[in-house]
Amino acid sequence: MTSLGSKRVVVTGGSGFLGRHVVAALEKRHATVLVPRKAQYDLTRDADVARMYADLTPHIVLHLAAVVGGIGANRESPGRFFFENVMLGALTMEHARRAGVEKFVGIGTICAYPKMAPIPFVETDLWNGYPEDTNAPYGIAKKMLLVQGQAYRQEYGFNAIHLLPVNLYGPHDNFDPQSSHVIPALIRKCLEAVDAGASEVACWGTGNATREFLFVEDCAEAIALATERYDGSEPVNIGAGFEIPIRELAALIGELAGFTGTFVFDPTQPDGQPRRMLNVERAEKRFGFTATTDFRAGLRRTIDWYRAHRKASA
Repeated sequence: MTSLGSKRVVVTGGSGFLGRHVVAALEKRHATVLVPRKAQYDLTRDADVARMYADLTPHIVLHLAAVVGGIGANRESPGRFFFENVMLGALTMEHARRAGVEKFVGIGTICAYPKMAPIPFVETDLWNGYPEDTNAPYGIAKKMLLVQGQAYRQEYGFNAIHLLPVNLYGPHDNFDPQSSHVIPALIRKCLEAVDAGASEVACWGTGNATREFLFVEDCAEAIALATERYDGSEPVNIGAGFEIPIRELAALIGELAGFTGTFVFDPTQPDGQPRRMLNVERAEKRFGFTATTDFRAGLRRTIDWYRAHRKASA
């Protein structure tokens, strides 16, 4: 087990949605947490990455930095999503190796799984097919972090682990309609419909696709636990172990947001992956993680946070 109390821990992407919660979880464990800012270090540039390691001298690196978005953003920018995520991961890990970093925690994505992977997704199925087309460039780019870590472990004895979080939600999520994921998108649409007195909310797809969601604070705790307790080469799913159809999700968010109208689904728009749900046994066995936040309660907290944030920024 790694004690974090005496460690300097760099968290790339530490000011982002997941990152700020991971930083809080590490600080509770008395780690010295350092968050490189993009304005100072462009981690897609070799010289900037080298300078970051020289300046910050970390013992442990948690690589959360990524270019992310919903189906629309993935469909519009597949080249950017591929290139920037590959470069972020490859350079950050390579320079961690050169700098003698003790441990590298890579954060992958559920988008790396094959489109038609059996439910629930088991880590051993990760290579049994091509990812869903709309987010394949992103999923494959993040999967390269797993390959790199395993190769570096084999050749250099480098301690790299790889975690696969499911779809996240919670306070500080991205509510930008151009790039947000499904939960913040639906929350914003429902609250705006309530404000406008609208009777309908438009949704992409058929509504039949399923997703699993994990409250962001639970995910941050899982990452902190893995940093302390897990040193294996195998990837590990991080999730809550349930699935919900998008149609039911919309109805639940509508109820919690006070929207009493109807949801109109557009089947000409993509559903994305047909079903998503993780097998989460490995995380519990390897480092004792189990999600604890009730989904309804987590949604309510997210809606309340966005309501307050909207008012504060208005």
